[in-house]
Parts: sequence; C-alpha cells; structure tokens
Amino acid sequence: MTISYTSDVATSSGFGCFWKVLWRWKGSIYKLVWKDLFAFLLSYFGISAAYRFALDEPSKKYFEQVVIYVSKSYTKLIPLSFVLGFYVSIIMTRWWNQVSGVPWPDTVSLYVNSCMTNNKSPRARMFRRTIVRYLNLAFVISMSKVSPRVKRRFPTLDHIIEAGLLNDHEKSLLGGIDKKSQYSNWFVPIVWCAGVAKQAQREGMFIGEQSYLALLSRITDFRGACGNILNYDWISVPLVYTQVVTFAVYAYFLADLFGNQWIEAGDIDMYFPIFPCLQFLFYMGWLKVAEVLINPFGDDDEDFELNWVIDRNIQIAYLVADDLHESHPEVSKDVHWIEGVPQDIPHTIASEMQKEEPFIEGSTAHITAESMQEDADIAPPRAKTPLLDDLSQASVSHSPALLKEDEYPAIFGLEMRQQVAKIKPYERDPANKHSVTS
Repeated sequence: MTISYTSDVATSSGFGCFWKVLWRWKGSIYKLVWKDLFAFLLSYFGISAAYRFALDEPSKKYFEQVVIYVSKSYTKLIPLSFVLGFYVSIIMTRWWNQVSGVPWPDTVSLYVNSCMTNNKSPRARMFRRTIVRYLNLAFVISMSKVSPRVKRRFPTLDHIIEAGLLNDHEKSLLGGIDKKSQYSNWFVPIVWCAGVAKQAQREGMFIGEQSYLALLSRITDFRGACGNILNYDWISVPLVYTQVVTFAVYAYFLADLFGNQWIEAGDIDMYFPIFPCLQFLFYMGWLKVAEVLINPFGDDDEDFELNWVIDRNIQIAYLVADDLHESHPEVSKDVHWIEGVPQDIPHTIASEMQKEEPFIEGSTAHITAESMQEDADIAPPRAKTPLLDDLSQASVSHSPALLKEDEYPAIFGLEMRQQVAKIKPYERDPANKHSVTS
C-alpha cells in the first residue's frame, strides 16, 4: 500500500519539520538499500584489509597506482547523474499515468442511478445490480493479469465465484469463449454489461434514448481504462534502457570500491568511508526509486493496493446503483433562502485567525492609464508609406522598373542603382491593368 505522509508535512514552518519523515522505515530509502550498502561496505573493508595486511610492498605500489588512476577517471567516464535523472523522470511519468488511469466504477454507477427510471420492481433492481457486477468482474479479471496481489487473491474463476462476482453459468460461458479464442477474455463481462443495458433499454427502463447512449459511453470508457492498464503491463520501458542504467550504477560503485580506498600516500587514514556511503545512498537510492515505481501494482511498499480498490469498488457500485437509487432527501428551503446570496460563512476561532482575502481579480485590474502616465487616447491611423505602395504595385505588375532610384536614394546603394539602370523598362498593356508588355 502506498505510504502516505502528507499529514506529517502539512506545513513547512518550523525548524526540522520534515525530519520526522526521515525516521520512518516502511517505504524508506534505508529499507531499500541496506542490503546493497552492506555488500558494498563488506567489499570495501575486504579490499582495504587485503591492502593493509596481505600485500607486499611492490604489490602495494601497484595497487596505489590503480587507486589513483581509478579515482581520477571513473567519475568522468560515467555520467551517472544524467543517466539516472532522465531514467527516473520517465519512470515517474509512467507511474503516475498508470495510477491515475486505474478505472473506477463510480461514474457508471452514477449513470445507472440517474439514467434508469424509478422502477421499484425486482427486475429493474436486478438490471442495475447486474450492470455494476459485470463491471467489477471485468476489473477483477483484468487486474489479476497485472497484479500479483490480485492474482494471489483470485487465482481461479472459482475464487471469483466465491466472491459473488460470477456464477457457474457465466463461468461456463467464459470457458466456451476460451475454447474459441486464444486471447484474453477479460473484456467479455464488459460485453455482457452492454448487452444487459441494451435489454433494459428495450424494456423501457431508461429515461430516454440519450440516457442509454450516455451509459453505454461510460461503459466503453471503463473498458478503455482497463485496456490501458494492460497495455502498460505489456509495453514496458525498453529493456536496454533499464540495463544501461542498472549497469552504469553498479559499475560506478564497483570502481568506487577501488577509487575511494585509503592508500599510504594519502594524508588521512579514513577507516570508514563516510562520503562514499553517502554517495551510495544517493545514487543507489535513486535507482531503487525507479525499480520500485516501474511496476506500481507489485508487492513493494509504495505499490498501489488493488485489493483494497476491489473491495471499495464493489461496495460503492452496489451502494450507488441500488441502495441510493431514487433515495435522495426531500427538497426543502436552505438556510439562506431569504438572504439569497450568503455574505459570510461562519468560521471557527482557529480558522478565523487564518482568514485571508486573496487577490484574484488579476494583477492589472486596478491599473489605469493615468497611473501609468501614458496617453489613453486612440492613436490616429498611420499614413501610407509610398515605398510600400510602390513595392505592392511592383509585385502585381512584375515590373521592377517602377522603383525609381531618384525617389528613394537612401535605400539604393551604388550596386543596386547600377542594376536598376540596366533593367529594360516595361510598359503596361492598356487592355489589362495587371499585365505588362515589353
């Protein structure tokens, strides 16, 4: 389940207000990288012990040359910040698109509630409940194909029958469809859902034709959202990109095991690699963020809990489509009936102290021409420029000779005047004012 800490950081005022989130374990960077950090430190101290106690003097000299070479080269050869930043940006965008694209049956249930007539018969109730049941059935089947948590809860259709979303007859129909097609049948309950709505429309259970079409449109939107989640599961981030980033990070810290070793030529004997550990936390934690978010429907702490969504969707869908059908309160006058437009909504003592009047009229709402010390009168129309008129006329008549160098000496250089002088004059054809003859 996603770890929420919004209430802990409701305000940024005060010293160290964000420190409290640093001490959490579930979903934290410490939980993600501690095993890798332990392996890194174990390797680091093993190499350091071999250098201090196992190598002879010639081997130590050679090892020191390797350390100096690696420390000067590895940080320049691997652009780790650029590679990781771009990769995590892609993963974050993909992660949020998947989470925000999870289908919810609320809209369809609301349309079932409002578009179907006020019919209290058991058959009308059966139609409403069947529509939302098929909707949730399609959601469960499709999500079981992308989420291991949902798959563990509903490994077979028999488990879905026990949940009350499927019956034996419908199971046999799905089995028959599997024999006819080798592809996934998750969309079949959506087809049933549309068929039930069509049957209800034939029996006059909709307010009108447009209400039926509106409900059908929302059902197809739900199908599209389920299909979109399956597409994200099918088309992953290119494997080569994930391999490049993972290899770059681990190669960087493999080189870091040697490049940050203490040698006798150094000034300070650092028994514990403080800054390499911080660097490991930053970069390896960055990579772990991408590894966690690349599949938001998995088993990590930050993954989306689809089993909770299934429970919630089933309850809300039945509640809206059945129990709340035509059960709104009686219409009555509100407390502001006489006043019309309420002028002031009451505050508590705590909220009154934080009451503000934000300026939402626009930043230039109170700026006038006088305050800007500018002339607010309408400017007169600009006079036509003779040169532009001649250029326009020349473009119509295709006659460059209409530009006379004596009239516009400033715009004609010496070379231009020489070219104009060589042009053979054109004469207009009296019969056609837009044509020219030589």
